[in-house]
Amino acid sequence: MLLYFSATGNGKYLADRLCEREPQEQKSIPDCMRAGEFSFSDESSIGLIVPTYNFGPPSLVLEFLKNASFETPYLYLVASYGTTPGAIGAIVNRAIRGREIDAYYSVRMPDTWTPIFDLSTPEKVAKFTVTTEAQVNELLQKVGERHRNRGMRPRVPTFVADLIAQPIYNHIERKTGHFSVEDSCIGCGKCARNCPVSAIAMEDKKPVWVKDKCMLCLGCLHRCPVFAIQYGRHTKAHGQYVNRMGKAGGKENA
Repeated sequence: MLLYFSATGNGKYLADRLCEREPQEQKSIPDCMRAGEFSFSDESSIGLIVPTYNFGPPSLVLEFLKNASFETPYLYLVASYGTTPGAIGAIVNRAIRGREIDAYYSVRMPDTWTPIFDLSTPEKVAKFTVTTEAQVNELLQKVGERHRNRGMRPRVPTFVADLIAQPIYNHIERKTGHFSVEDSCIGCGKCARNCPVSAIAMEDKKPVWVKDKCMLCLGCLHRCPVFAIQYGRHTKAHGQYVNRMGKAGGKENA
């Protein structure tokens, strides 16, 4: 069984690749949250596929993990990351109740935090994907062998995430006041329909953020068909990104 979060398709791509080697059930973590599904059992394995946000997991994923229980002989974490997976392994492991993670894997993929990272051309995206397929192939082999290890590689000390990175994420960056909508918006409502925390509503055919905070997946920005949603001052110049490496690119995954 695979439990994944994927706002722009990276996590869904990893889930699909794991299923190519070993067919299994896939479940979206936001869908599980909406359904109140928190108990999972699989006689083979359970994989958690999670992006790295500020050295840790997204807020919704952390809430899910604190309520979830897993019964399986092999529980593993796959973290996608752009610059570093930070302390995501340690943070996820301590959030899970009743057991520990058996193996930790990381895969470098395009960093969709475009307030900083420039993904405006295929060449700039490609800088993040030089090692992606090699890491995915190693992941498939080791998961197939039920490999076990003791922590994420690479990683940073947990206290750096706890004291610096995660507070910035939770108390500053997640504020929805940073979002804006340009006049080019066509009122399609795609952003509101697919927001994993229902932070967007449509008013007069325009998106309005109805919560003070969201989980900051930027799925609304990256999947907007006319690129009308921005976050801060730099995202317009840094482009949009949706994973096109596999089946994930055409799907809504949040």
